[in-house]
Amino acid sequence: VGSNFCDIGFDMDEDNNRLIALSASDNLMKGAAGSAIQNMNVMCGFDEMSGLRYTPLTPV
Repeated sequence: VGSNFCDIGFDMDEDNNRLIALSASDNLMKGAAGSAIQNMNVMCGFDEMSGLRYTPLTPV
């Protein structure tokens, strides 16, 4: 909830007859994604907060 992005993946383990599901989410500005975007903005000469001011679609 409140996340800007979530990767979801799955794979079937046929030898053991089970489904393996994985997910990874990161709220921008709370995890490494926010820092990475901020650093990229600085390196490219953009405004430091470009792309980071948007609120997520799902409220916290």
